[in-house]
Amino acid sequence: MDTDTARQPLAAVRQRVRDELRERILNGRLKPGDRLVERDLAEDLGVSRVPVREAIRSLEADGFVVVQSPRRVVVRQLSEVDVEELFDVREALESMAAARAAERADAAGLRGLKKLVDQAGRATAANRPARIAELNSRFHEEIIALAGNSLLSTVMQPLADRLHWLTSQNEHWSDLFDEHRELYEAIASGDPERARTCALEHVRTNRAVTLKQLFPEG
Repeated sequence: MDTDTARQPLAAVRQRVRDELRERILNGRLKPGDRLVERDLAEDLGVSRVPVREAIRSLEADGFVVVQSPRRVVVRQLSEVDVEELFDVREALESMAAARAAERADAAGLRGLKKLVDQAGRATAANRPARIAELNSRFHEEIIALAGNSLLSTVMQPLADRLHWLTSQNEHWSDLFDEHRELYEAIASGDPERARTCALEHVRTNRAVTLKQLFPEG
């Protein structure tokens, strides 16, 4: 363990380790089924095994890893049921968020949302999957914020990383960009029913694409 790490409070070290492992899962460095070995991770990250163990517990609670036995922890392999359930929740919450955003978004909020769409367009043209996945998450987070419902934000927060994880496995980037542009236009129109319908169609299309990609023989 290096000297700088030794000086940091345990909570800060644990959070850093948790964030690093989460990022490795989201960007595919740690793939579903890969084993997380405390000793190896502690050595790699320059920390003791305690923050690694606690970070793994946090990732288990978030649904990213599975503790199969006291000595075996692996990155979770999402089942078809897991994916279906996530999209069921997305349909309900994101369609409501889009409708509320259409009612409540001000000019500044719409400019911010449009900026994310424009950035995604450039990332799509440049074929930058990691950047596209990041902007996709930020786009949906911004819609939640524009909805102006603190309870909705609280409910969606634990799901955000898992949804990002799913999106990062999408390869139909141009289709995703077109749908986001349409959703932005629906919200900017100020018509809540148009925005609700557009968001619902977007989630259902994304559901079909994701299931086909992850479970081609399903």
